[in-house]
Amino acid sequence: MATVLPRTDTLEDHDGGAASLDRSGERSTLFAMCTALVAVVASVSGLNVAQQQLAADLGATQNMLLWIINGYTITLAALLLPIGAVGDRWGRKPVLMTGLGIFAAANLVAALAPTTTVMLLARLIAGAGAAMVMPATLSIITASFAEEHRSKAVGVWAGFAGAGGILGLFFSSAMVDWFDWRWVFSLPIVLCLVAAVVSARSVQNSKESTHHRFDLAGALLSIVAIAGIVLAIHEGPEHGWTTPLTLLGLVAGLGALASFVVVETRHANPLLDVRVFRDRQLATGSINLLVIFAVMFGIFLVLVQFLQAVLGFTAIRASMGLLPMAMIMMPLSNIAPRVADRIGTRRTMLIGTGGIVAGLMLLATMSSVEGGYLSILPGLLVMGFGVGFTMTPSTIAITQALPVEKQGVASALNDTVRELGGALGVALLGTVVNHGYRSDLADVTASLPAQVREPIEQGIGGAFAVAPELGDQGAVVLAAARDAFVHGWQTSMWVAAALASLAFVAVAVIDRPSR
Repeated sequence: MATVLPRTDTLEDHDGGAASLDRSGERSTLFAMCTALVAVVASVSGLNVAQQQLAADLGATQNMLLWIINGYTITLAALLLPIGAVGDRWGRKPVLMTGLGIFAAANLVAALAPTTTVMLLARLIAGAGAAMVMPATLSIITASFAEEHRSKAVGVWAGFAGAGGILGLFFSSAMVDWFDWRWVFSLPIVLCLVAAVVSARSVQNSKESTHHRFDLAGALLSIVAIAGIVLAIHEGPEHGWTTPLTLLGLVAGLGALASFVVVETRHANPLLDVRVFRDRQLATGSINLLVIFAVMFGIFLVLVQFLQAVLGFTAIRASMGLLPMAMIMMPLSNIAPRVADRIGTRRTMLIGTGGIVAGLMLLATMSSVEGGYLSILPGLLVMGFGVGFTMTPSTIAITQALPVEKQGVASALNDTVRELGGALGVALLGTVVNHGYRSDLADVTASLPAQVREPIEQGIGGAFAVAPELGDQGAVVLAAARDAFVHGWQTSMWVAAALASLAFVAVAVIDRPSR
């Protein structure tokens, strides 16, 4: 196990003196941090449901839409580690407050954007602001909460981190259905304002006490490594793994990652001491979080398509279909630390990961066109149980492996793993679904004209768009498209179950008790 160093950071009150939070201050701080967190996490998935309206209003191409959506994630993931370290060194509260201001302003610009160029620029700046907010929320909790309250607070934070994407999807769907796509940005702005007001009054500043120089080389290498890898993951499934941009991202990312490991092992005060991954709990916690968010974000992508295209749900009804999972996940994330205290972190993670595997298997075997929403509900509920039991112990394993003065980096590492997992899940499960869909439709579309066949093969949305042009054959094509999508969906759930099973084995083997 890695050695946890004694506390050397400082916690200051508003007058600059040493202070500690009382229970009222802790509750206000937790409220502010979870509010800021939801603003950031909801923006990852919120814009997905507004693609058609955005394209129509701004004349955005499909490639530009992908950059507008993915640019936020790439910027956020790339800047997490270095900005987390900046917060540790110069103060977490100033970084948080600055990030909230930048994030709110960027979302306001995005809501009023007259062109796709302005929209893209606003999303990139929002990603930078989010990178200042996200690690600060967890590091402020872990650095300022009393030890006896810290695990419970992290559990609440983890619950909102997991459910934030669902809540963002639900709100965005409501705005698109009832008003206009520009209202999608209203939730992050309001949440930022609330978080800023409460933080200004209740959150105390904390920072690292150090005389070492800042690890600039490690910071720059981490930006290139994460940005390159996430860029390749986003571009590969859409444009091909051999395209120049995908290969450039992959080569630059992996090269920078290798250089980062070398530099960090030689630096006196590294941005991230890579030797902490010898800690078994940190290793298994990171693997678990990677898999959890890969599965969750992959499911969000394909499940919303299943509900809308296969079952005929509206956008808001489809997002409501995800809420039962969140309703199970959030309270269990709060309970998980107490369970871990009784039966151990390893057993708690094994129970949770086992629940994820079981939920995915239920989704793979029970989902069908005829069964409707009830055919997937049991799998979603079991998934919510598994994710709720796994997220908090995994998060605590990562934050406890680093000393308190490095909690900004610990939080950023936790968030980076989540973002990488989400990108991997969307790429992997999306590719599996599309491959299964196209393979099953090959016989049906073979006899169709090319101008009709191509949009059908691109996705089930294309099948719905051209079906009216096919007359009586349109109903046959739609039925085949639905069945093909369900088959691709089921295959993707088996792939996700296999991935979660590997995480279960990793926890069982890597973190097994020493003799």
